[in-house]
Amino acid sequence: MGRPREHDERTAAALLAAAERTVGERGLDALSVRGVASDVGTSTRAVYSVFGSKDGLIAALGAHAFDLLRAGLDALPETDDPAADLVEAGLMFRGFATRHPSLFVVGVQWEFPPSVPRERIRQAADAALDVLKQRVARLADGGRLGGRTVDEATLQFHALCEGLAMLEPRMPGFTDPGRMWRDGLSALVLGFATPR
Repeated sequence: MGRPREHDERTAAALLAAAERTVGERGLDALSVRGVASDVGTSTRAVYSVFGSKDGLIAALGAHAFDLLRAGLDALPETDDPAADLVEAGLMFRGFATRHPSLFVVGVQWEFPPSVPRERIRQAADAALDVLKQRVARLADGGRLGGRTVDEATLQFHALCEGLAMLEPRMPGFTDPGRMWRDGLSALVLGFATPR
């Protein structure tokens, strides 16, 4: 019988949370295996056991970003108005980006060293994107994509969400960023119905 796993999912979650805090407070350059382990009250061995390396930890942060986005999409109710549901999906993205700015930077914007393995992040991103595509496909089913493919409309929708998330922290003059998001997303989604 093999040895029981010393470091479980709770350890992994605590290490990821500590890594996210470090990146959020001091930037990715400040992230270290020793620092994260110390924050959690465990050894560096725990980090290496769970993630393999510092690069593996960063990849896990990026994947975690998309796991949260997928879970957020899954949690949204589906109504009989697919356009409104898609706008709500964009507003969920805003909530993620404002609550987890360091995960947004690492996961969505891929701001990490080239040594970080990308496959785990890519798989998590694809899984989240598939859920978003299902929401966009509801517009296509109702003939509301104006000749665009689901992939094209999904990319355009994601691009607006990512752009707004990047701009919001740098644009303090917007007194109601939530309204700006809702207006922009609504205009895009309604515009999808316009034939090319």
